[in-house]
Amino acid sequence: MGVYAVTGSASGMGRAVVDKLTAAGHTVIGVDLSAAEVVADLSTVAGRSHAVREVLSRAGGRLDGAVLAAGVGPAPGADRLPLIGAVNYLGVVELLDGWRPALAASGRAKVVVFGSNSTTVTPAVPRRTINAFLSADVDRAVRSVRWFGKGAAPILYAGSKTAVTRWARRHATAEQWAGAGIRLNVLAPGAIMTPLLEEQLATPSEAKTVRRFPVPVGGFGDAGQLGDWVVFMLSDAADFLCGSVVFVDGGSDAYFRADSWPRPVPVTRIVPYLTRFLRYPGSR
Repeated sequence: MGVYAVTGSASGMGRAVVDKLTAAGHTVIGVDLSAAEVVADLSTVAGRSHAVREVLSRAGGRLDGAVLAAGVGPAPGADRLPLIGAVNYLGVVELLDGWRPALAASGRAKVVVFGSNSTTVTPAVPRRTINAFLSADVDRAVRSVRWFGKGAAPILYAGSKTAVTRWARRHATAEQWAGAGIRLNVLAPGAIMTPLLEEQLATPSEAKTVRRFPVPVGGFGDAGQLGDWVVFMLSDAADFLCGSVVFVDGGSDAYFRADSWPRPVPVTRIVPYLTRFLRYPGSR
C-alpha cells in the first residue's frame, strides 16, 4: 500500500480521490483549509510552505504519489482574482517542487495535476497572462486580465490552468521527473458536479452560461468518476503515461476542436532525432 498527498481533500473531486484511495487501503495525507490532515491556506506563501513541510514530515520523506486537486473557481469578483492565481498555479508548482525528492524516493511515483478543459475551450486568454504565471508572477497575471471587467475571473482561471498544464508537460519529461521514476500527468475535467460548479449554478447569470455550454453526452460529470480516473493514473497501469493530458469533459473539447489534435511536431524539433527514429524497428 502507498502513501499519497492530496490537496483539496475536503470536498469535490479531491474528496472523491481520498475516499477511493482510502478504500483501497492506501494512506492519504490530505491538504485543505479545514477537515484535513494538513490544514493550510495554499493562497499564501506561508500556507504553501507549511503544506510542503507537514506532508514531508507525515510521509517520512517518501511519497508514492500526489494529487493536486485544490483549486479556486472562476466566480466573479476582483478580490477573488489573486486567490485564483495563487491556488491554481503556485499551489501546484511550489508543492510539487517541494515534494519532488520524496516522490523520487519512491522510485515509481505518480502525480496527477488537476487541469481543466477551460484550457482549450476558453477563447481570448492573453499569452502574457500565461507567461506571467509561468514566471511565477501572479500579480502580473492578475493585472493582465483586469481590463476584461466581469469576464476577468474566467479568463484568469483558464490562464492559470493552461499555465499549470504547460508546467506539468515541460517538467514531466525532465531528468528530475521522468528520469527519477516520477510520472507526471494532467487530468482535465469539464463540468463536474462539485462545490465549485454548484457555486456557479447558484448565480443566475453564470448558471445560464454553464447550462448552455455544449456537453455532447449531456448533463454534468460525477466527482466519483473522476476519482476513478485518478486512481488509474496513480496505478502501475500508468507506468508508461508521462506528460499526458486526459480530457474527461463529456466531449466538449472534441466538439470545439475535432481537427485541432493531433498535430505533428515541427520539423525543427524532430530533425536531431529523425535518423535514430527511422532506424528504430518499431517505426517501420
